[in-house]
Formats: sequence, structure tokens, C-alpha cells
Amino acid sequence: MPEKGVKRVLILTYYWPPSGGAGVQRWLKFVKYLPSAGWQPLVYTPLNPEIPYRDESLLADIPEEAEILKNRIFEPYQLYNIFTGKAKDSKFQHGMLREHEQGKTSLKERAALWIRGNLFIPDARAFWIRPSVRFLIEYLRKHPVDLMISSGPPHSLHLIARDIRRKTGLPWVADFRDPWTGIYYFDQLLPGKIARKKHYRLEQSCLDEADQLITVGRTMKNDFAKRTGTPITVISNGFDESDFGNAREAASKIFRIFYSGMFLPDQNPPELWEALGELVREYPDFAASLELEFTGRTDMSIRQSIDKNGLTPFLKLNDYIPHAQLPARQQQAALLLLSINRIENAGYILTGKVFEYLAAHRPILAICPQNSDVGEIIQETKSGYTVEFGQKERMKTLILQLFQEHQNGNLTLSQQQTESYTRKNLTIKLVSLLNQCLSERKR
Repeated sequence: MPEKGVKRVLILTYYWPPSGGAGVQRWLKFVKYLPSAGWQPLVYTPLNPEIPYRDESLLADIPEEAEILKNRIFEPYQLYNIFTGKAKDSKFQHGMLREHEQGKTSLKERAALWIRGNLFIPDARAFWIRPSVRFLIEYLRKHPVDLMISSGPPHSLHLIARDIRRKTGLPWVADFRDPWTGIYYFDQLLPGKIARKKHYRLEQSCLDEADQLITVGRTMKNDFAKRTGTPITVISNGFDESDFGNAREAASKIFRIFYSGMFLPDQNPPELWEALGELVREYPDFAASLELEFTGRTDMSIRQSIDKNGLTPFLKLNDYIPHAQLPARQQQAALLLLSINRIENAGYILTGKVFEYLAAHRPILAICPQNSDVGEIIQETKSGYTVEFGQKERMKTLILQLFQEHQNGNLTLSQQQTESYTRKNLTIKLVSLLNQCLSERKR
């Protein structure tokens, strides 16, 4: 039982340790700091999720006060692997990451995508909705909470919360880490007319029925505000100062360009590889110092572009390293690379890695629209440089300038206003919203 005066919040999240990757960080860090702000977290998550990477080091961030509630989920991805001829235990890659030359998909894979986009609505975790609603309503009768939060994607978690809200009246905050129908790979799922209508209808019901909405960025908030009257608050992702400690790693003498996370086909920056290829051929001292280090899954199409420009000898690939080891690698880099998906609504994308890049105090090289959420944060905090899609000559000139500064020991930052992006301060903002939500319900 929680201490007197402590409020309880039910958090519905698919991604939870020991699962690794970016999707885990947001709610793991909120849960870490909620108890010190007077809220006891009850986390509901799958017992047997599809885990792309395991990272046991993340378990250390779960506070003693947190209660973790797990329930078995049916995952259809083994059927997908069997249908498409892959090994039964192959890991499904988020965001339609493909290992096929030139990004081509087989007929079976296109059929599987159609099934995913038209029959598994809103996503492949749809089979977990009804069992979870039954399980949680029964559990909450004996272990009540003051409020619940759902985090999506997967957006099935929002539907679980919506149905509990309908049956119990429990206050509900819906946290959108990414858009639903506006997410960059939605059209790649080949949804038909009927499926699209169902997606939009379900999404709209969540936007309208939640007591409060949270988005990670301004662009998504503005889009949702056109569709619903539900109050919307931006609470971005952030960085945990404790991950970095007091010691700072010195940047390496190597001109290392570092990238962390999955590197997807529509993130491929050809202007970067072309610029680097020309610099390697034109400047022997640049070629002697360059290193490209990518940590996470890098798509075959990107590796092919790198090879086409003669950069494979400079490439170092790490499939995955524990999150606890990332800060040191980031701090040793000359530049931290951020490449936004080249899609119509690129301004939406606010990847969590940009905030950890802020904490590393190394210059960010972001390939993104100038007026995107990412671009605005980099400009606001003076944390690096942005280059628009296709600007090869600007890219080449900028990298050469930064290389020369690095060689002279002058590649430094004068960051500002990063404190608002610490996990502690973001949790304070979240708690203020939760308290406000409860106060408004009591009126």
C-alpha cells in the first residue's frame, strides 16, 4: 500500500526493461522520478513482448516504489516470419526496415504488409486489448489508482485505456510518442479505404475521450489541436543527467561521426555520403582522421550508399550496445549525426536521441527541415548545425570547417537552455499535469 497522501498512477506501456532501444526510455525515466514527486507508479506491460534488443542494465533504473504488473500477450510476428519464409525466431524490425537490395519487397512480404495494415488494427498488439481490459478492471477493483496514462505506439495501449475509461470513469491521460495515422510508415502498411476509416475513427475516439493529451513535440500538438478540443500539453523526451555522471569523456583526436539507433532506408542522407566521399579524395589529412561509427541496426540500403562513395573503410558498425555505455561513446565523438526521415511530415519527428545528444555536449549535425521540431530545439539550445535535405555543397563546406576546428582543438559548444530537457524537470512538468487533471475532475 502507498504511503498516506501518495497518489497512484497506472501506466500502460508496451516497452519496458529488459527490452532495450529508444522506446523504453521515456516511461522508464518518468517512473524513476515519479515517487520523489508523490506518485506511486503501477506499470502494466506484456509478460512476453517482442524484444528487438535486451538491455539488462536498464533494470537498475526501476525504483523500489514501482509496482510492475505483467500479462501474457499474443504476438503474431512468428506467423509473419513463417509466411514470408524467415526463421521462426527472426526479430521483426520496426518501421519496415528491410535488408533487400534497393529496398524491394517480395510478393509475400507485400501481402504480409497488407494483412498487417488492414486486419491488425490499430497494430499487431490488437489481440491484447480485450484481455487487458478484463484483467485490469478486475485488478483495479482491489488495487485502485487515481489516474491512468497510456503510451503509444503501439496505439492498442490507448484503446485499452479508452475502454477502461468508458467502464470505470477513471481519469485518463493519453501520451503520443509518435503520431497514429500521421506516422511516417502508415502508408507503407497499404491500408485500404475501410481500414483507413477505422484507423481514423479509433484515433479520433482516443483524442476526444481522453481527459488530457500529451505529445512529444509542437507539430503534433498543433495537428491534434485542429481535430479535438481535448487539452494538449507538450512534454518532450529528454536526458537523464545521472546517465552521464560528473566525469566528462574527452573527444577523440579521430574525427568520429557517431550515430546511435536504427538507421532506416528513408533516413539515408546521400548528400552526406557524397560530401564525405569528396572530402576523403580531396584532403589526405581528412581521410587519415575520419571514422563513421554507427551503433544500432543500419539498413542495407544505407551501407550500399556508403560503399558507393568509397566510405566503407571508414565505417564501424555496432549492432547494439547497452544504454549505459552510450554516453561515453557520444562524448568521444567529434560530431553526433541526426538524420530525419525524408517524408512529407518530417517536421513531426522528434527522436529521443536528440536529447541525449544534448547531454553529451558534442556538436549535433542534423539533416532535417529548418522549421522542424528537431531544428528548432537545436537552434534554441545552440547545440549544433542543421542542413536541409539535398544541400550537398553546404554539407561539404560545413564538415570541412568543423574538421579544421576539431584538428585545432576549437570544436566546442556554448549550449544554453538545456535544463528544461532533463528527465527530472520533465517529470515535474508531468506531475503538474497529473495534479491538474485530478483537480479538474473533482470540480
